[in-house]
Amino acid sequence: MNCLIVDDNKLARTAMKQLASHVEQLHVAGECSSAMEAYNFLQKEKIDLLLLDIEMPGMSGLELTRNLGKKRPVIIFTTVKKDYAVEAFELNVADYLIKPVQPARFIQAIEKAREIADSNNREIQVSDTEFVFIRDNGVLKRIKTEDILFLEAMGDYVKLNTPQKFHAIHTTLKALEEKLPAGKFMRVHRSYIVALDKIESIEDGTIIINKNAIPVADAYRSALNNKLNLL
Repeated sequence: MNCLIVDDNKLARTAMKQLASHVEQLHVAGECSSAMEAYNFLQKEKIDLLLLDIEMPGMSGLELTRNLGKKRPVIIFTTVKKDYAVEAFELNVADYLIKPVQPARFIQAIEKAREIADSNNREIQVSDTEFVFIRDNGVLKRIKTEDILFLEAMGDYVKLNTPQKFHAIHTTLKALEEKLPAGKFMRVHRSYIVALDKIESIEDGTIIINKNAIPVADAYRSALNNKLNLL
């Protein structure tokens, strides 16, 4: 991944470059001392990851994130304060690091960012009712629809869950709902689609699938009962 370090403190930028130098396949493509400088840099260069300070003179890291819109790189905030954590995660950033950043915590954040960056190259296609194909870094991978447990919306991504692992797909839940076979899958919440034949139990408005608790919204409860042929 190509990353850009954005911080008004030169010592902080140096410390971040030092951490990045120990991570394989993480290349520091540049550094900026202000959010505006970073904004201009991003108009010219392709960057996969921003290591972005929040409190900077002029434009803050939060404001830069909003101005970049949906085409922004993956972002990890780096700051000395915890005060912005809620606002940061509402912006769907990959992680939030408190300075001074410990190496183990830095690596954990980078791995999370790498998974999100990889998912930017994925999309989902349906060939028939038996398989879905996920485009992962240019390679089509086949997944049996019978292996899908449920799908969960996460900001600009959808988490496709199977018993073995999950796949983060850069799409919307509505787009997948239109592609998956309606007889096998159903939306039960604004953030969830479930495989009907994987439902183990329903209690107090909560579906259990493979030990995962999934809420059922009131708006979908009647339709779900009809689908399940309740006696």
